[in-house]
This record gives sequence, structure tokens and C-alpha cells, in this order.
Amino acid sequence: MKDDGTTMKPNTDETLSREDGPLPLSRRDLLRGGLYGSAGLFLSGLGAERLLGAPRARAIAPKAKSIIQIWMWGGPSHIDTFDPKPKAGHDYCGSLDNPIATNVDGVRIGELLPLTAKHADKLAILRSMTHGVNGHETASYITQTGWKAGGRVVHPGIGAVVAKFKGYEAGYEGLIPPYIVLTGPQGRFSESGFLGSRYKPFATGGDPGRPKFLVEGIAAPGITLKRQKVRRDLLDRVNTFAKRRRGDPKLAEFFRAQEQAYDLILGDAGKVFDLEQEKPELRERYGKNTFGQSCLVARRLVEKGVPYVTINYRGWDTHKQHFETMRRKLPEMDRGLSALIEDLHERGLLDSTIVWWGGEFGRTPKVLWNPPWNGGRSHFGYAFTSVVAGGGFEGGKVVGATDERGMSVVDRPIHPRDLLGTMYSLMGIDPESTLRHPQGDRIPILPPPDPEIPTKGFLREIV
Repeated sequence: MKDDGTTMKPNTDETLSREDGPLPLSRRDLLRGGLYGSAGLFLSGLGAERLLGAPRARAIAPKAKSIIQIWMWGGPSHIDTFDPKPKAGHDYCGSLDNPIATNVDGVRIGELLPLTAKHADKLAILRSMTHGVNGHETASYITQTGWKAGGRVVHPGIGAVVAKFKGYEAGYEGLIPPYIVLTGPQGRFSESGFLGSRYKPFATGGDPGRPKFLVEGIAAPGITLKRQKVRRDLLDRVNTFAKRRRGDPKLAEFFRAQEQAYDLILGDAGKVFDLEQEKPELRERYGKNTFGQSCLVARRLVEKGVPYVTINYRGWDTHKQHFETMRRKLPEMDRGLSALIEDLHERGLLDSTIVWWGGEFGRTPKVLWNPPWNGGRSHFGYAFTSVVAGGGFEGGKVVGATDERGMSVVDRPIHPRDLLGTMYSLMGIDPESTLRHPQGDRIPILPPPDPEIPTKGFLREIV
């Protein structure tokens, strides 16, 4: 029994799926045994199934080059989006009690998502996400890192990990940083953790929904591109020190960084943020608002090879007047999300791009009608939904289930670790990799399985 009166009901008969015979213990397993054995985690996690001679897990083939994360800041309601419960009644559904059919037989989603419903064949809907955490910061941390909050180590989120393994140290040569956030940082956890500032995302600032998207550090308000070029030429003429020292090998890296910065501001690289290069009708398809145009910028970024892009989509912490907010926000989300999926598909980019939709948790299924909430939903980490598409994920699938009121998981619980590990694998990142802590320790990018949430592990059934 949880502290809010709800009960999690995972299927305790489910175990990690293994195939192809017993898996031998590796040196890494033995090291983990030493690290976790005293806490009983080695035998209850990865070590136990190997010592017992369980069959080998099918490998997940890497297919993705980029991830676009649509971070539903505040936590979206699963009942009103991708896990509708029309039979639960007014106290649970409120005025949104008429889910609609999708282009996949038998799959229905929220009534305010008609455009997304046309692309359900490209989506994998994960209806059994769970971690049991109801605080924004701690839930964001576990959803983005896989680790529980409160330990001595502050772990990096998935965006920083991808930037580490797929960024400049792995041969990435783009002038655009490998980890971009549109438009402001997520802010409820340390995105880069112990990896430090080098792996923090570049937050664009600005608003792509305005007539001119002014990216902080690239475009200056009130100054034209022509005037910026004139300023550079003037600086080159008066900077006699730079002229004398340009051939100095000790300053080569400085001058190289300077040229890259200028190219980002004045050259072709920075044009990725110029939405005026897109056809007006395409911009209209995405929606002429901050979220819709952020989706369009995200598509342009992955088209240029940027490995990780987050759209920090605020406004989903609906404690009060939830349904009024849903009728305003969901059509905007529906338009931008559906256009992004469709545009990536039409350009042949969806096969190599993972689109990940979701927040830190869901909302309470039972509506809080009394004042001061007046029809609100609170935080709910016991059962919620995430959606993934592309990059090797099989579309037209629903994984897991909640009960008839959306209160608890009743089939195939999915811990954030399972989803993150699957995405790492699809990106060609070994989910058992370690990172070096500044103090010299080697820290796994993912924790061992949580013994309190028995799951099937990585999402092999949809890759």
C-alpha cells in the first residue's frame, strides 16, 4: 500500500527474457558482485539470473543516430492522452470521456489527439511506466537517469550520456553542440551530473514561435546579419595582436574556436535555426506556436546530425482546472507531435531518429473536484505512459496495461531503466558501460534492476 492509498500490482511472475543458452559471468559481473553483493543486489539483479543459468538475452541492434525527447515538463495525464479509461466514470474522466480510434485496430487514444491518431502505426505506446515517485525533482531524476535520487553520486541524464558517447569524443564534427535543449533547461535535475559542464546541453533561449528565432549567443536582437559581418571585419582590421600571433601553435586552438564561433554565427551552421528557410505551409502544419516550431527546429537539427535534442514543453503540472488546460494544450501538442512524426517519416529520417514523448510521471486518475483544485490532477508516479517512435522501435504497438481506472500497473511494468537501456542500445551505446567519476571511480550509466519493481527488462518485444 502506497502513502496515497493506491497499490501497485505488478505481475510478479514476469522475469527478464533470455534466449540462446546460459550466459557466462564476465569480469564486469564479478566486479559488480563485489560492489553490490553486500547490499544483496547482485543476486537479486543481473547476477542471479546469470548464476542460475538463465538463457541469453537477444541483442538489440543499433539503428538510431539521434533522439528527439519531448519532455512534458510537469507530468502529463495518461488517462487524457494515451491510456483512456472511458468506463471509469466522471470522477476519473471528467469531460474527456470519448476516446477515439487510431489507424491501428483496437488502439484508442484521447479524443483531443485526432492528428496523432492517424500515425499510431508508427508509435509504441508504453502504458505501464512506473517508479512510484511523486516529487518533480526526484521523479525527473529517475526518469532521465534510471537511478533513484539521494545517493552520493549525481548521475548524468540520458542527453549528457549520449553527448559523451556520440559527441566530439566519438568523432562528431558538427559546429552545433551535440546536446541541444529547446528552449530553456529542464531545471529540475542536473542534466550532466558528475560529467560536468562540458556535457550540459546548449539551451537556445529565444522563441521559435516568433517571427524571428533569436538563439542566444548566435543572433543578437536588433542587429542584422550584414551588420554582424561588418563588425567582424572591423575587429579583424584593428586586432593587430591576432594578426601577429595567428601562426603561433600555442594559440592554434584559440583561433580554431574563434573561427568555429564565427561560422556558427555568420556561416552555414547557424542557419539550422533559421525557420524562414522552410515553406510557410510546412510551418503551418507544425503549428505557429513555440512547441510546434520547436518540433520543426528539432527535425532540422537531427537532419544536420545532432545526436540529442530535447524540447522542454512546459505547462503540464495541472493541479488546478486540469480540463481547461487540456482543451487548450492538447490540440497544440497533437499538431506539433503529429507533424514531427510525419515530417521525419517523409524525409526518411524516422528510421534513424527516436522520438520519445513523456514526463516525469502521470497525474492522479481520480479528479480533485473540490476547491481550491476545481477539477485538478496531482502527481502520480505509480502508473503513467510514455510513447516512443522510430529509431528501431516497432510502431503500432501497445506495451503493458493499467487497471480499469488507471490506478496501478497490471501487466508488464516498465521502469525508466528499461526504457533508457533500450534507447541506449538502439543508439549503439552499451547499457552496461561505465563513466569515469572525477574522483576516479567507474560508475555504471544505469543501475542494476530495482528489486521492488519486477520487470521484463529492456523492451525487446518492440525492437
